[in-house]
Amino acid sequence: MKKTVRDVELNGVRVLCRCDFNVPMKDGEITDDFRIVSALPTIKYLIENKARVILMSHMGKPKGEPKPELSLAPVAKRLEELLGQEVKFSSCPTVICDHIREVADGLQPGEVMLLENTRYRKEETKSEEPFTGELASLGELFVNDAFGTAHRDHSSTAGIARYLPTVSGFLIEKEVKFLGDALESPERPLLAILGGAKVETKIPVMENLLSKVDQILIGGGMSYTFFKAQGYEIGKSLLDADSIEFTKEILAKAKDAGVEILLPVDTVCTDDFEANNVIEVYDSDKIPADLMGMDIGPKTIAKYQEVIANAKTIVWNGPMGVFENPKFEAGTKAVAEALASSDATTIIGGGDSAAAVEQFGLKDKMTHVSTGGGASMEFLEGRELPGIACIEEK
Repeated sequence: MKKTVRDVELNGVRVLCRCDFNVPMKDGEITDDFRIVSALPTIKYLIENKARVILMSHMGKPKGEPKPELSLAPVAKRLEELLGQEVKFSSCPTVICDHIREVADGLQPGEVMLLENTRYRKEETKSEEPFTGELASLGELFVNDAFGTAHRDHSSTAGIARYLPTVSGFLIEKEVKFLGDALESPERPLLAILGGAKVETKIPVMENLLSKVDQILIGGGMSYTFFKAQGYEIGKSLLDADSIEFTKEILAKAKDAGVEILLPVDTVCTDDFEANNVIEVYDSDKIPADLMGMDIGPKTIAKYQEVIANAKTIVWNGPMGVFENPKFEAGTKAVAEALASSDATTIIGGGDSAAAVEQFGLKDKMTHVSTGGGASMEFLEGRELPGIACIEEK
């Protein structure tokens, strides 16, 4: 079991806390503060226990250069509003400079500062010096609470652990508990719902899940590769040609493992991704050669709703169709609504699935919505995440 902030002395200690403040922005304004709000329990605990708090995060992909549009200044402003106290922030193009060191040294117990975007430094994404050591020199304790980047071995996620005692915050503790319990000690039946575009990105997940789940529901663009592997005409639908053989293998392995894999039985098709002049529903083995699949159809929705209603633990990663287009949101929305009305433990694996439950106003109806799409995927693959592996054991 990993150490958390509960297990260490905080009073007067300079604490470097890595959060995930990589929030969506438009015209300089934050459009969704979910990740900021998710970090508040840890930050408030540090403040209440009189730590001298130094927060850090990345934003976007500035590729080692200071870019004003990717500054964390709006995050500092939002944090002040949420915390009800000052968050000291100076936009330093090198993240750390003499002024930043002075501010950090001068922090009083319970005060908070926020560093500039850690990816302003090219060393960050390679966990290289001198940046890693410069960051570590600001603090006496490292708290990693950025699950969304826990799968990255960066200076500010795992690198600092080479220098400082390292514990987790409450968000990482929560993410690991929900995802870990779902895979290792779930209430059964355990159902995985997998969607999205390509089979290739889900191969390691599916292989790991076969020894853990009872059923897998498939949707989204990846379903057409499964259809093709069975000899179906898929028209102009998305095809991951390199994964056709894998889909045959995974179906055979699932049968041997006693895991039921359900594929869509009908599909909403269109003639053109942009124009959508024709929208018709066809059985999944009868997609016309001149059309493309965009969503699961009504018969599939009914079947999937039935399976979801009987599950006791559900992990969902990937939409059922192009839900960003209202014409093709029905499948993803129906799955989200089925999870919301279920009495199962429902875990949304970040990324597009999290965006979908947010879009449909159902986020609060889920047991847990992960803050990390890539991290949750790698966790479901059974891989060790560097940002979690570096946390000390109790």
